[in-house]
Amino acid sequence: MTNKMKIVAKKKLWKYLFWLGPFLIAVGLTVGLVSEQWGLIPLVFLITGIVISGLGIIWQSYETNWWKRRSTQAGTNALVATLAVLTILGLINFLGTRYHLRADLTEAQLFTLAPQSRELVRVLPQPVKVWVFDVNQNPQDRELLENYQHQSSKFKYEYIDPQARPGLAEKFGVKDYGEVYLESGDKRQLVQTVNENERLSEIRLTSRLQQLTNSTTAKAYLLQGHGERQLSPAKGAISQAVQALGDKSFTTSPLNLGETSKVPEDAAVVIVAGPKRGLFEGEVKALQEYLNRGGNLLLMIDPNTDPKLNSLLQEWGVRLDNRLAVDVSGGSVVGLGPAAPLVTEYGQHPITKDFGNGNSFYPIARPLEITSVPGVEATPLLRTKAYPNSWAESDLQSEKLEFNADKDLKGPLTLGVALSRKQTPKSASTPQPTPSPLPSPTTQSKASPTPSAPPASPAPSASPAPPASPTPSAPSSQTPTESRLVVLGNSEFTTDGLFQQQLNGDVFLNSVTWLSQQDQQPLSIRPKEPKNRRITLTTTQGNVLILSSLLLLPLIGFAIAVIIWWKRR
Repeated sequence: MTNKMKIVAKKKLWKYLFWLGPFLIAVGLTVGLVSEQWGLIPLVFLITGIVISGLGIIWQSYETNWWKRRSTQAGTNALVATLAVLTILGLINFLGTRYHLRADLTEAQLFTLAPQSRELVRVLPQPVKVWVFDVNQNPQDRELLENYQHQSSKFKYEYIDPQARPGLAEKFGVKDYGEVYLESGDKRQLVQTVNENERLSEIRLTSRLQQLTNSTTAKAYLLQGHGERQLSPAKGAISQAVQALGDKSFTTSPLNLGETSKVPEDAAVVIVAGPKRGLFEGEVKALQEYLNRGGNLLLMIDPNTDPKLNSLLQEWGVRLDNRLAVDVSGGSVVGLGPAAPLVTEYGQHPITKDFGNGNSFYPIARPLEITSVPGVEATPLLRTKAYPNSWAESDLQSEKLEFNADKDLKGPLTLGVALSRKQTPKSASTPQPTPSPLPSPTTQSKASPTPSAPPASPAPSASPAPPASPTPSAPSSQTPTESRLVVLGNSEFTTDGLFQQQLNGDVFLNSVTWLSQQDQQPLSIRPKEPKNRRITLTTTQGNVLILSSLLLLPLIGFAIAVIIWWKRR
């Protein structure tokens, strides 16, 4: 009995001794974490504890046949499964913090930045910071700023309490809570003032960011003097469109060619918005000369008007149809009738490349006829639906719109077109007997169908080289420039109230941006609005729904229950 008692005592001693292993491991971890130095002492404690714990497990399994027990196997499997799950969760958490990945499942992508915003932030030339001077941090605004910050490490944001840091608030000139400022280097710009009713806008933030990082501005002139759309707020004005151009780094000015007789040299684009009266011949020539020297022109011509631009448009292969574009399927959807064609089909062009199947509508529009002209590349932008949903109506006085095969034109109709033409500026030393906006057909190769190729000029071969310049310098003065023209058969879609509907504003802004030939500038950003999925019921429909849900459906359920009971009785 004495020997057995000694053996049991030894086993208990070893059993308690092996508990020293976890204790030494805990001591080593504590020393290392507290001192933040993993030197010799914490390592000795850790290694000794691990060795003692390992020997204890081996000895315990040898003495008690521990590994062969069913409980041990079940516990080991559970431990391995738990460790595997924790490892997987840890890896997912690590990857989630290192690589930002999120899925926006909303139909209109309400929580995703527009491609234009993402591209602009990714190529930021220098660090940019957004300062929000407000006490309350709105979750929606923070999420928008987080989306920007995930695109580039050069984009930062910070919320500031103006009272807690009055010096910084005075530096920015803060006057009220909610003001949002953008800072880049020594440049600062007010983005907007946010409050409970107005949240931070992606459109404004991206526009201000573009203005701050882009030092160049483009000048847009809007022709006046012929009944064009007014630029200041009024009925039928385009003040919202003018303001949107300002947000995109354009400076706008009215232009009266009757006073200046020439388009200014700094004009990046000239806009003619819905003239009601015809232009003088000198004004048309001024626009032609502007295009011939590499200018860019946007024409928005309404039906029942004759701006006297046929000579200019003929050079580009465009003819204004005097009929009215009718869409019996789409106009009723927007509540404007069949005379407001709803466009969902767009051409393959930088102006419309991101439109997809989005909607834009054009109240009282005229179709365009496009013919091929050598040296001019034309791309239809806006096309209506095919017949019988759409056609060009010739009888504008008829109260009932019906297709007349003899006078009307079947759809699809072209309501907008983008054109470009390579120009070769003529040297001042070359005699020019008659100015011509297009090369003579006798000097242009008819076998070359490529519209983007610059037409060959006979001037260098027709005139001898100047004697004062022995080296050939003609090519430098013959550098091709591109003229661009966009023609739309409607201007009302840009008026206040309609400009912000659907893609109407995008058509205008993208056209002006493309015409200005600022290829580095992102096109317009469409506001994201949730789809309206509310069901509008009449009073009768509402009463039927109430009666059916409160009376009819319970009666049907009760009748089914009675029938089942009767059959089982």
